[in-house]
Amino acid sequence: MSGRIAPAHVMRVTDQVVLVTGAARGLGWGIARAFGMAGARVCVTDINDEELARCAQGLSADGTEFETRRSDVADLAACESVVKRIVDRWGRLDVVVHNAIYMPLVTFDAVTPQEWSRQIDVGIGGLFNCTYAVWAQMKAQGGGHIIGVASGSSVRGYKEEVAYCTVKHGVEGFVKALSLEAKAHNIAINTIGPGARIKPTRITWAEHDTATEELRASWADPVELGKAWVWLAAQRPSRFSGYRFDAAKIIETVAREGGDFEFAVEKVTLYPEDFRARQDWYRDYKD
Repeated sequence: MSGRIAPAHVMRVTDQVVLVTGAARGLGWGIARAFGMAGARVCVTDINDEELARCAQGLSADGTEFETRRSDVADLAACESVVKRIVDRWGRLDVVVHNAIYMPLVTFDAVTPQEWSRQIDVGIGGLFNCTYAVWAQMKAQGGGHIIGVASGSSVRGYKEEVAYCTVKHGVEGFVKALSLEAKAHNIAINTIGPGARIKPTRITWAEHDTATEELRASWADPVELGKAWVWLAAQRPSRFSGYRFDAAKIIETVAREGGDFEFAVEKVTLYPEDFRARQDWYRDYKD
């Protein structure tokens, strides 16, 4: 899939405070910048100080009010500390985007128990930790958005991705189940996949900068894709919860019809049957 997608206008979320994990490079970097350009106050976290500094340069150049924090999402205490700092500074936390991931591509024969645990602890443990850390705050302030990152590995299996596919499938289960409990607190929990070819997670900024122009052009612009997370966060939490979206589809729709487009499942996801099945389940679900 080509990296080129039609640019969408920037929706405004000037009243929102946003946390994006794993935001030092790649998609997380793009999501953080998209929120900043939309007027949000943004905290970005990662475990790489050098790449966090580069992210900070971009946010500063955009005029975003932001802060960066070195933090490991696998550490619950660290997540709680980040949430507390955000609330102490800005008084609330409206959106948490859990983008952080650890995904070495290795066969099952080559994986170690330690590597397995680390992937699970970051990918799905991080989502739990971030959600747990912000839960009381979102309930107290009357709601919010928790958004994970989906991929093709959320619905399919791939060689050398046993742990990664397990994480992505697990994230969808977490979202489906918790959305039922979160509804009473006006908290929405969803995922968004890129829906387009993006720079592989393992590629660092240094490797990105030395990649050929042709290769870089094949990757979708992460800032443009990030506008899909902004679009979802701009919806009232009661509108969508428990669903899987795709960023490129949303951005194409917004570019064509504007941010207040008439909703249709095919306009927001590459997996409309999955979306409809979830709609049916939530509509008929009985406590």
